[in-house]
Amino acid sequence: MEFAFLLAIAVALLFAFTNGFLDAANAVAALVATRVAGPAAAILLAAFFNLAGPILLGGAVADTIGKIVTVPAGEGLAVIGAGLTGAIIWNLIAHRRKIPSSSSHALIGGLVGVALISSGIDAVHWGGLEGLRPVGVLGVMLVLVLAPLLGLAAGYLLEMPLLWLGQRLSRAGGRRLAQGQWLASAWLSFAHGSNDAMKSVGIIAAIMVVSGQNSELTVSLPIVIAAAAALTLGTALGGWGIVKTVGRDIYRIRQLDGLATQTGSSLVIFAASAVGAPVSTTQVVSSSIVGTGIGRGHRRHIDWNVVRAILITWVTTMPAAALFGVLALPLWKAIT
Repeated sequence: MEFAFLLAIAVALLFAFTNGFLDAANAVAALVATRVAGPAAAILLAAFFNLAGPILLGGAVADTIGKIVTVPAGEGLAVIGAGLTGAIIWNLIAHRRKIPSSSSHALIGGLVGVALISSGIDAVHWGGLEGLRPVGVLGVMLVLVLAPLLGLAAGYLLEMPLLWLGQRLSRAGGRRLAQGQWLASAWLSFAHGSNDAMKSVGIIAAIMVVSGQNSELTVSLPIVIAAAAALTLGTALGGWGIVKTVGRDIYRIRQLDGLATQTGSSLVIFAASAVGAPVSTTQVVSSSIVGTGIGRGHRRHIDWNVVRAILITWVTTMPAAALFGVLALPLWKAIT
């Protein structure tokens, strides 16, 4: 059991690492794609604010994720481990194809699919809404559907006033726009860390409960730091193919577009973190970029084939991660 516990913790951190492959790169995609910053500087920025976000904003998202499934203690490690394995396999496939995929969808799909097969329908906390806070699978799915729509709207609405402002700025004003993009990217990294790093923290908290290490879901600072560090390391080592897709292939963004999409995405993700709603940074940022292209009146310049491929990936993520998780379940049962 001790080996299975440590292995499950390691796999949870590995999930955070692969999440960095896909999602964390989005926090700095606009900054790099518009040539305001190089990859090294962008990574340093993301590293600092990815750590600051979860430390300062709290554990609401971790609590939501940690309660997605409830299985008997004897099956808990196997279910969580297999669910994480399914999500990781799908993340690696998406990274290989350089298509922005939702790690949130992969995590929910993996956990729910394995829990249903292992323990039945009652093992899943279906939930809904408690006021503004989403709980359970249905609450999380509602947010995952709404978040990209809000990202699209935010990019569109911010693009128009920024475009008007950009037409009236001098060169000095243009430099201020670049500075504003630095601030917006920092805020997006902060919001991203507060949301995505806390997903792995919530899973680790659940692992500690089902293994008997804790009696209730708790979030400790060392776990938060470890998850945020794994997320940032994934960005540094594997996220740049996704940067190209997000920052150039969907729609070739300029500095004004970058500022609009970073600010709009930050607003959506920050608000979601505040109410404990896990969202996909990939979905929000990608949708926001489409919104900026529409706001600029460049619908024809948007590569709708890339957008279509991303949408297909989003739709297939949950069932694919569930399938891979179910296939991994016998191995995890043997280990535990």
